[in-house]
Amino acid sequence: MYDWIKAGHVIALIAWMAGMLYLPRLFVYHAALAPGPGSAAQSATFKVMERRLLKAIMNPAMIATWVLGLTLAWTSGYYASPWLQAKFALVLAMSGIHGWLARMVKDFAADRNTRGHRFYRVINEVPTLLLIAIVILAVVKPDF
Repeated sequence: MYDWIKAGHVIALIAWMAGMLYLPRLFVYHAALAPGPGSAAQSATFKVMERRLLKAIMNPAMIATWVLGLTLAWTSGYYASPWLQAKFALVLAMSGIHGWLARMVKDFAADRNTRGHRFYRVINEVPTLLLIAIVILAVVKPDF
């Protein structure tokens, strides 16, 4: 059963990370829209895309990643390993960014965004850097 749980964990992680990488990219394009009535239709489309990505893909995938990951940690006995504790801290950080991005979806939906597209271009790289570190920890399992 362990391998099936691990497969589910990897699948959920891929779906979560797809959203974590795509949502800030949507923000880049949304924030770049010129203000005014001429961009209202595009803004409305971005709002729908952002909300659906968060609610239908990212939130369920994050929950599944956590549930399956904690199950793996417990059943494997790795929960006390320093590499897994470091990975856990990075996944907590990723979850915090997820929450922050969810708040940004609400801000865009209410037309309260105050940041420019360049800000979101930079933020778009943070999940990638965390993902690299998380994968290295999970695969290499360094002995600290």
